[in-house]
Amino acid sequence: MELEKLKNDINLLGEFVNKEQGKKENLLELKEKILIDIEKSDEELKILDEVLILLNKTSEYARSQAKNQIELIVTKCLQYIFESNIKFEIEIEELRSKASAEFYVINETEDFSLKTKPEISRGGGVVDIVSLALRIAFLQTHKPLIEGPLVLDEPAKHVSEDYIYNLGEFIKQTSEMFHRQIIMVTHNSHLAALSEVSYRVDLNGSVSVVKPITSS
Repeated sequence: MELEKLKNDINLLGEFVNKEQGKKENLLELKEKILIDIEKSDEELKILDEVLILLNKTSEYARSQAKNQIELIVTKCLQYIFESNIKFEIEIEELRSKASAEFYVINETEDFSLKTKPEISRGGGVVDIVSLALRIAFLQTHKPLIEGPLVLDEPAKHVSEDYIYNLGEFIKQTSEMFHRQIIMVTHNSHLAALSEVSYRVDLNGSVSVVKPITSS
């Protein structure tokens, strides 16, 4: 009886060992699969990191290109209107993963270079010109191109009469160069005379009366 019981226990123990061995093999196979999945995940993460770096560099490049184009357009506008060696510059700074920009106007002579904010550079006229040029630059550099007319409300409100003629020519050339209609509201007679079609708006009591202006 003892011998039979011992044999039975051995058989049961053998079955238990076989089951545990099977579990061990299954666990080893699962471990191998997990290690393979981890390796694949590491490769995917590496690729994603490389893609992120590429996208950041592409973003920086695109931002740099847009910055250069805008600086060039605004600089050409300032130089044309003020007939001086004046430049427009954008300084971009990263703050908490967000880009912020500061605008500057640089007046250069043989003796010195003066870098100031537009609002304190040669009076308010510079602000008007910078604002006008920035609007044109944003429209023309935007991808995709923004269609439609450029609407200007008193673009020369603070510009000196000495530069009104240059401003008018710049606006006219801008319309022709970029094939863009310009709708302008102005009190300046010279700018109004540049338009192909002009209207005068008079206030009669509380009613606005609009009349076409015919060139003489």
